[in-house]
Amino acid sequence: MEPANNCLLLLLSFSLLFFFIPAANCSLDSFLYGGCSPLKYTPDSQYESNLNSLLTSLVNSATYSPYNKYAIMGPTPHDVVYGLYQCRADLAMPDCATCVARAVTHLGPLCSQTCGGAVQLEGCFVKYDNASFIGVEDKTVVMKKCGPSDGYTADQMGRRDAVLAGLNGAGGAYRVGGSEDVQGVAQCVGDLSNGQCQDCLTEAIRRLKAECGGAVFGDMFLSKCYARYSTSGAHAYTRSNDHGSSHSDSEKTFAIIIGLLAGVALLIIFLTFVRRIFGGNGK
Repeated sequence: MEPANNCLLLLLSFSLLFFFIPAANCSLDSFLYGGCSPLKYTPDSQYESNLNSLLTSLVNSATYSPYNKYAIMGPTPHDVVYGLYQCRADLAMPDCATCVARAVTHLGPLCSQTCGGAVQLEGCFVKYDNASFIGVEDKTVVMKKCGPSDGYTADQMGRRDAVLAGLNGAGGAYRVGGSEDVQGVAQCVGDLSNGQCQDCLTEAIRRLKAECGGAVFGDMFLSKCYARYSTSGAHAYTRSNDHGSSHSDSEKTFAIIIGLLAGVALLIIFLTFVRRIFGGNGK
């Protein structure tokens, strides 16, 4: 009886190990920035319960949608919590779900017991607060990063400016562009209207050009949008070259995990059946 029980425990541990294997494309989980509200909530309060429900809803929703927003109500206005997530629009859904789950795990230690927090990873953005920010335009600079200017030619600068102008003139919440060795990407959070998105991206691109000058790459993140560019492969922001393979690899990973779990479940059923037979014979 004891060997059978041990075997069951080992199989269960094995299945959980595979279930929590990190997905491919770890660079999507790279931490870019985070911030927290100075206000704190009381442990074991209604707000904490609502916040846990909100974060669970964000993670679950990211398995089927690249953007969503929620508001969890409470008995008093102080218990209400608002939140949203936004994945980069070129991600496969399994990658989006993995990224949002990782962002939520960052929020725990980073913003412990705070009434508001935000985390931006390479592939996704997550934010919550007790004050409503949904649909509110915010052009506050939250992160700026400029690369070195060594080796950046006048021709590249011209192509960079043309790529950024193309991003500014393009429509939609997610925009990509390129010219030879220059790549650019821009995106708004999905709660903004078309006009708010354009206004935000115009400001992000203006600041990016003015503050990064002739840098080989530049990132300008405002509270509700960002614009980025890269030259000569300094950064690979988009996945246009391997987007199809990303879907395929993610789907294969999920299929393998599901197959393994199904196999483990069948083994557990079989071993339980065998144990009952031997137990019955032993009586």
